Amino acid sequence: MNIQWYPGHMTKARRAMQEDMKLIDLVIELVDARVPFSSRNPDIDQLGKGKARLILLNKSDMADDRRSEAWMTWFQARGFHVVKVNSRTGAGLKQINAAVQEACREKIERDRRRGILNRPVRAMVVGIPNVGKSTFINSFAGKACAKTGNKPGVTKGNQWIRLSKTLELLDTPGILWPRFEDQQVGLRLAFIGSINDEILQKEELAAELIRFLTEAYPDALGARYGEAVKEAAGSSEEMSDHSAGIQGAYRVLEEIARARGCLTKGSGLDTTKAAAILLDDFRSGRLGRVTLEMPPDKGEEKCQEN
Repeated sequence: MNIQWYPGHMTKARRAMQEDMKLIDLVIELVDARVPFSSRNPDIDQLGKGKARLILLNKSDMADDRRSEAWMTWFQARGFHVVKVNSRTGAGLKQINAAVQEACREKIERDRRRGILNRPVRAMVVGIPNVGKSTFINSFAGKACAKTGNKPGVTKGNQWIRLSKTLELLDTPGILWPRFEDQQVGLRLAFIGSINDEILQKEELAAELIRFLTEAYPDALGARYGEAVKEAAGSSEEMSDHSAGIQGAYRVLEEIARARGCLTKGSGLDTTKAAAILLDDFRSGRLGRVTLEMPPDKGEEKCQEN
C-alpha cells in the first residue's frame, strides 16, 4: 500500500506559516504520543530555525508510558523542551506555562535588559492534521477559541488567540509534507487518522495494524475481542515475515468480524466493517496504551535526515 496525501491547501498553509515565523518567539509543536517521530513534519525544523522550541506529546493517555518517557529523553537530548499532555482531559496543561517561560528565558531576559516589561510571548502552534491542536488550544484557554473535529483539515487558516498578558498563540492548519520517503511513516499516520480515510484501503491498513499489535502488544487484541481472536493472533506465526504476517493478520481480522457480528447479506464475514471497527478502537484508545515506534538510533536518524 503506497500512502501519499498532500492536498493543495497545505502548500498555501506552509507559505503562510513561513511568513508568520518572523512574528513569533516560540514554536509549540504537537505530536501524537503514539507516533512521536512519524507525526513530526520535518519542514518545521527548517521553518522554525532559531526559534525556541516546545514539543507537546499529545494523547499521552493512549500511549505506552514507558515508551513516552524514552521519547521525552530523546527530544530533550536534542534541545527541545517537552511536556506530556492530554488535551481532552487537561492533563499536563498546568506544566505548559512554566515550560514556555523556560524555553523563552533568554528572550524574556533580553527584553528585561532593554526595559521591555510584560511583553507577551508569541507562540505558533503547529502540527500535522488531526494531532489535536485546536482541542489543545481550547483546553489551554479554557474556552472555545478554535474549531475542532475528529478528521484532518478542520482548521483552515491562521488565527491569533490572546490567552493572557504573558502568552499569545497563533493557531495554524495541520500540514504534512509533499512526499513520505519512508512508507512506514505514511502507514503510522494512517493508523492514527492523520491521512484522509477515503484514499485508504481499510482492510489492508487493519491487517498491517494487526501484524504490529500481534508482535508488540500480543494481549491487546484478545483483551478487546475475546478468546477466539486471541487464539488466532497467537497462532499467526512468522509475523516478522511480511507476506506470511499479512496472511495471518487477515485470519485474525476474520475472527474479529465473527466476534463483532460483522456479516454480509449472504452471512459471509464483512471484513471491511471489522477493519473499520478495529481502526476506530485503536484511534479511540480502546485497545489499550500503544506506542507504534521507539526513538531511532543514530544510524536510523541519519537516514531519516538524508
